Amino acid sequence: MKNQTITFIGGGNMASSLIGGLIETGLSASQIRVVDPYPTPLATRFPIQHYHQLDLAIAGSTVVVFAVKPQTLPEVAKSLINQTFDPIPLFISIAAGIRLKDIARWLGEDRPLPIVRVMPNTPALVKSSASALFAGPYVDHEQRELAENILRAVGITLWLDHEDLMDAVTALSGSGPAYLFLLMEILETAGVELGLPRETARLLTLQTAFGAAKLALESQEDAATLRARVTSKGGTTEQAIATLENGGLQTLFSQALQAARQRATQLAQQFGEH
Repeated sequence: MKNQTITFIGGGNMASSLIGGLIETGLSASQIRVVDPYPTPLATRFPIQHYHQLDLAIAGSTVVVFAVKPQTLPEVAKSLINQTFDPIPLFISIAAGIRLKDIARWLGEDRPLPIVRVMPNTPALVKSSASALFAGPYVDHEQRELAENILRAVGITLWLDHEDLMDAVTALSGSGPAYLFLLMEILETAGVELGLPRETARLLTLQTAFGAAKLALESQEDAATLRARVTSKGGTTEQAIATLENGGLQTLFSQALQAARQRATQLAQQFGEH
């Protein structure tokens, strides 16, 4: 990463998380540029280079990260169609739902540009993201490693063999934090209904969620085995689990992820027709 100059187009939360993670891993702030037409808190947090003009920010960059909203990406990418790149940078898109073929088309499909599509999630804000990556046909081995190193600054990384799987990733881990927040919200409320003070129910819920996730991460056993170990025959946990299963919890989650994946596919088509 020593000789890399990384330009972030967009200075929102995800860009801020990645920049903070990269600096913590040893990348010099002088190697990072942010282009954003509006003032961002990034310049006060980190001694990075802030640009208002896209062409000046990209000049000489070895990596360009599209950290803008999906509906903004077409306009941004199209504005680069006549840009001369020297060197040709690696393009990384963290804009949810935008297909590689569409990014390539907007940048100028007659140019063999290396593009990596990434689906991170919001725990990147606390450097605990799960990011899935898919590489376009012009991405070489070194560029794959470079993309992986950048995203590892905020969590774990996984490569996908087929881009179509990105919609499933969006449904599972992209939207996943919201499912778990909802579950924590439900547990906290249920605890209050059982008579616990709100703050007590909240802290017990948060620590239980954190502890369960940490135990699962550090264990060699799968989730089903870990659950079985907690579920003593004839005990309280068995009664609770049976109630959840009889209520169709598994079916509901399956339907929820199917709906999220379907919506991700629809949005990809919608953005691609821009």
